Amino acid sequence: MQSWQMQNAKARFSELVKHAAQEGPQDITLHGKSVAVVLSRELFDRLSGNEQSLVEFMRASPLAGHDEIAFERDRGPGSLPREITF
Repeated sequence: MQSWQMQNAKARFSELVKHAAQEGPQDITLHGKSVAVVLSRELFDRLSGNEQSLVEFMRASPLAGHDEIAFERDRGPGSLPREITF
């Protein structure tokens, strides 16, 4: 992983982003200590599991297609109705 001093990273930001896209994560340092890592959107999505949309995620749920789902509520003080039906 290539390392960039903060001042240099700011001055050459577009180059830094290109390196992240082509070569992988880029380390940013401040006073000799690593403070951040810049990585491509593609790698970020892969690592964070964001490759599918929220709609696709919900459609893949085992609960998809159920008309009525009842969730029990906390019965402690200040709780709202005991059951909510969708």
